[in-house]
Amino acid sequence: MSARLRTVLAPLVFGVLALLLWQWLVTARDIQPYVLPSPSAIWEQFTGSLDIIRDAAITTAKNALLGLVIGTFFGVVWAALAAAIRPVEQMAAPLVVALSVIPIVALAPVLYAMFGAAAQTGRVLVAAIAAFVPVYVNSLRGLRTVAPLHRDLMRSYAATGWQATRAVTLPGAVPFIFTGIRIASSVAVISALIAEYFGGPLDGLGISITSAVSSSRYSLAWAFVLGSVIIGLLFYCVTYALEALVTRHRA
Repeated sequence: MSARLRTVLAPLVFGVLALLLWQWLVTARDIQPYVLPSPSAIWEQFTGSLDIIRDAAITTAKNALLGLVIGTFFGVVWAALAAAIRPVEQMAAPLVVALSVIPIVALAPVLYAMFGAAAQTGRVLVAAIAAFVPVYVNSLRGLRTVAPLHRDLMRSYAATGWQATRAVTLPGAVPFIFTGIRIASSVAVISALIAEYFGGPLDGLGISITSAVSSSRYSLAWAFVLGSVIIGLLFYCVTYALEALVTRHRA
């Protein structure tokens, strides 16, 4: 069996075994749905409410995607400025630390008050702020990681600053940048989802989970959670495939 096949089969087998164990525990121990619904009940609700889950998932995915794009853009641009101008990095460090620890539960209501509870702007900004931090940190690290040998080689060729950046700095930073984007993709989905719990329009997966739980429809709530998991996996897989495509020429 090839290593690639084992890489694919191992998590699939583990996932199937985990689901079977979950189903057996719920059935054998007669666990109540409000504690933990069975996988079969969740799947039944998921397939039966597919249209509702799809519409809510699209809303959450749009907010997460916009936030990811905005956070990535500003993260890369600000990292480039910080790498080129040392005072910019020193001024940005406290701000980045503050953004990395700011709680969504406190930020989301403030943004809803600023931009209106009927708009998706607050949710997008929450996702953008969450995505900004990992992209900035990884991009800055990549832009700072230049082997002295390569730097000296460009100097010996009398290369200009832009030529050295284009030939050495940027290619070396690309893997770091995409690592940050891959991390930010999952964080953006989680942040957009959590922001939906604290106000805003009555759509999206977060508010749907809350509504299902409040009406004691626990299997449906878990079905919405399954929709959230699918979105997170989709974002991660797309960014991973994009990274593999861009860096395919690298060893």
